[in-house]
Amino acid sequence: MNSAIVSLPQQLLTVFNEQQEVIFECVVNTAKNGVGCLQNSGCTPMGQHYVRACIGEGLSPYAVLTGRRPTGEVWSQELMDAFPQRDWILGRILWLCGLESGINRGGQVDTFRRYIYIHGSPEWSSELPPSSHGCVRVQPEDMLSVYQLLPYGARVSIET
Repeated sequence: MNSAIVSLPQQLLTVFNEQQEVIFECVVNTAKNGVGCLQNSGCTPMGQHYVRACIGEGLSPYAVLTGRRPTGEVWSQELMDAFPQRDWILGRILWLCGLESGINRGGQVDTFRRYIYIHGSPEWSSELPPSSHGCVRVQPEDMLSVYQLLPYGARVSIET
């Protein structure tokens, strides 16, 4: 099964095949608040995770999701201008679950209960600093590839 590494210093997601060969890379945007695993921290958790849920199959890459459900909206600059404070989740979601008890699983550090995803987000410049609320944001077209390459159960390592 394919696996992935999210490099927080490089803001890069790399997908590997079973032979550990790189098969896809894309720029990501992670937490404005940096690295951390605590509930309500707004940080991106580190460590070993797996994909526990895959959401959005068949949706437009720009379909807007709220609470892991499509709203019926399709993202546009006009929609973004109308709702500038919205945390945009577009097209696809890979919901992560921690594998390391006390680090990113269980209690106040549970990645799954924190609703940490790899998800589509409106395009941004790779020059921008990290700005998410803890998730790993991916440009919508890249997210289509990530979603196809990382099925349920795929390992994802988030590295500092």
